[in-house]
Amino acid sequence: MRRIITIARQFGSGGTEIGKKLSEILGIAYYDKESLIEAAESNGINRDVFERADERATSSFLYSLAMSSYSGHISPLGVNDIIMSDKVFALQSEEIRRLASLGDAVFIGRCADDILLSEPGLVKIFIHAPIEVRIKRVMEKLDLSEQSAKKLIAKTDKKRASYYNFYTSKTWGDARNYHITIDSSVLGIDGTAELLKNFVLMRKKEQ
Repeated sequence: MRRIITIARQFGSGGTEIGKKLSEILGIAYYDKESLIEAAESNGINRDVFERADERATSSFLYSLAMSSYSGHISPLGVNDIIMSDKVFALQSEEIRRLASLGDAVFIGRCADDILLSEPGLVKIFIHAPIEVRIKRVMEKLDLSEQSAKKLIAKTDKKRASYYNFYTSKTWGDARNYHITIDSSVLGIDGTAELLKNFVLMRKKEQ
C-alpha cells in the first residue's frame, strides 16, 4: 500500500518546508504547485494561463469580489475565466492522481487531500502556527514590513480557503478534514517533520 501524504498549511507556517523535509526523511517523492504547472505546460497550457486560472480558480463571483477588494476595483469573472479555471483544476486533479499512482509521495496543497480521498494509504495533514510567528517568518523570508507581511498572510490564506472550500465543499483548516493538525511553532521545521514521520509510519503500521 502506497504512503500518500497531503499537506495543507497556513501561509507562513513553514508547511512547505516541512513537506520537503518529510519527503527527504521518508525518501519519497515531493510534489507542489510548480510540479503541477510543469504538468500543465506539458499538456499545452502555458504557465501564464495556469497562473491566471489559478488566481480565479473558485469560479465564483463572490470570490472575485472578495479578491478584487485588495486591489480596489471590481474584476468579475467572465465565462472564459470559469471554463479555464475548471479546465486547469480538472487537469491538475488528473495529474495528482497519476503521480500518486507512481508510488509514495508528499503533495502540498492543491486540494490533494480531497482529490486522493480514495487512496487507502492517505495521510491528511494541516499545519498552522500563531499569527505572530507567521508574520515574523514572512517578514524575514520575503524582506517585508510587518504590515505588508500581515496583509500578505491574510490575502494568501483567504485565497487558499476560497479555493479549497469551492472545489471540495469542505472547510479549509477544519480539523475534521484531516488526520492530524499541528502547530509548527512548537517543535520547529525539523521537529515537526520528525513527529509527522513517526505519525505516518505508525498509521501505516496500524492499517
